[in-house]
Amino acid sequence: MARSVTTQRKVFNTLLAWLIGLLIFFPILWTILTSFKTEAQAINDPPLFLFFDWTLENYAVVQDRSNYTRYLWNSVIIAIGSTILGVLIAIPAAWSMAFIPSRRTKDILLWMLSTKMLPAVGVLYPIYLLFIQLKLLDSRLGLTIILMLINLPIIVWMLYTYFREIPGEILEAARMDGAGLKDEILHVLTPMAIPGIASTVLLNVILAWNEAFWTLNLTAAKAAPLTAFIASYSSPEGLFYAKLSAASTMAIAPILILGWFSQKQLVRGLTFGAVK
Repeated sequence: MARSVTTQRKVFNTLLAWLIGLLIFFPILWTILTSFKTEAQAINDPPLFLFFDWTLENYAVVQDRSNYTRYLWNSVIIAIGSTILGVLIAIPAAWSMAFIPSRRTKDILLWMLSTKMLPAVGVLYPIYLLFIQLKLLDSRLGLTIILMLINLPIIVWMLYTYFREIPGEILEAARMDGAGLKDEILHVLTPMAIPGIASTVLLNVILAWNEAFWTLNLTAAKAAPLTAFIASYSSPEGLFYAKLSAASTMAIAPILILGWFSQKQLVRGLTFGAVK
């Protein structure tokens, strides 16, 4: 009897998980399907799901109208650059708070996290003026710095959580063997926290890739990433749903592929330290 109840519970949980997964994935699926429709089919009432005349016209128009490769290259440089810079800053910060905590460590962590609650529009004007003065407006370097700063609290929090799961005795043993601060962080701590660092890197790349507010307000053309590429298809002449969907599909495809091939590493990192 108990085995039957357990089996039913597993079946129910599996079906529930699939249902939630399909609900989350449906907007992406609908965007991809709409990208293969004509503009008339995209606004058809009732909506057309699978039975419509499939076409690649929207992708051809998007390629002819925009330099997709340039937008893609900007996104790659900005996302990877902000991630590398953030991790390089966050590792020593998280190390110090995890292994040399003070009475104010938790307060600092909470303060860092509270900065994520600040409405971005509230600091847009001073940052915009600062970027003009520093000649960082519409530049990859400027976007790399700002995206690193807005995601840095999350990076520090995640690495701090992972580092707390590593026994401090291991680092003490390394110090007794003559390891300096650099060796302790690079050759002892970092290799042990690779799963956590990898998941942090992947998450930060996704966050930087999807950032729209700062990229739309601090770029014009030269450093515009794929989020600006998508926004360019919403114009005063009208909203072209099929072409907008094609541009969105081209923008999310690289990060979807990255997430698909990195899902095991991401899950492993997010559960790092959960079971001792």
